[in-house]
Amino acid sequence: MLLIADSGSTKADWMLADKGKITGEFSTMGFNPFFHDEQVILPALEASEPMMKIRDEVKQVKFYGAGCSSVDRNEIIASAMRKFFKNAEVLVDHDVLGSAIATCGDEKGIACIVGTGSNSCYYDGSKVYHNNYGLGYILGDEGSGSYFGKLLLTRYLYEQLPKDLVADFEKEYGKMDKNFIINRVYHGEDSNVWLASFARFMTQRKEHGWVQAAAYKGLGEFLDLYVVHYADYKKLPVHFVGSVAHFLEDILRKAGADREIKIGRILKQPINGMMDYFIAKGLS
Repeated sequence: MLLIADSGSTKADWMLADKGKITGEFSTMGFNPFFHDEQVILPALEASEPMMKIRDEVKQVKFYGAGCSSVDRNEIIASAMRKFFKNAEVLVDHDVLGSAIATCGDEKGIACIVGTGSNSCYYDGSKVYHNNYGLGYILGDEGSGSYFGKLLLTRYLYEQLPKDLVADFEKEYGKMDKNFIINRVYHGEDSNVWLASFARFMTQRKEHGWVQAAAYKGLGEFLDLYVVHYADYKKLPVHFVGSVAHFLEDILRKAGADREIKIGRILKQPINGMMDYFIAKGLS
């Protein structure tokens, strides 16, 4: 029995397969080793009824997650998984590899993540080649949910949002003052997830002129930083996973076309593509 996970910082999607057939799908909170350790992960797994039902039957766990970019960080997640799934072999790797598997399969391509955070990689059909990106929401994550949430909040505080967006914002979230926002960002837990939660406000209003301009600029910045530096970026398909890429697909494709980038698949959630790949390889 194979259990796979695609985990961002906000949410983890899980899929279970046995003898080549998908037998279950569910979600938990996301597990990121920058923010979560065994003291968080184990109670979250134990609180999940679907997890408790299968914990002794699972033989393989493949976890692809945000922040899982080094041996030490991967071990934080893997250690918790081994303690919970006592009969399973556990593999933990970066979410960019999971995204490449889901979108590229065995073909060469550039795989991008644009969700709560953002990242990209070159994939040769079996292996990813890491870069200097994936800097997190403070130093990087251009074009991501946290990026757009930060943009929305700063422009709100600077009083640079159009009046109709201000009215919609305060109707949905109430009035927010500078002290509340600064305290929540600098001293609250999971600030990246909190910032990213405001991206929904923008994606729901993507026909608004201000939102369109901001989205085009932010996604263009992602492409210029995360894609254009690859030598074959005009020849290879550039695939995306993540909620922001999904909901802003039309703007993303326009930004790509303007840079002669061939944007391929855009998946809101890569887990189906990942499981299809593993089943085709006979790994379930």
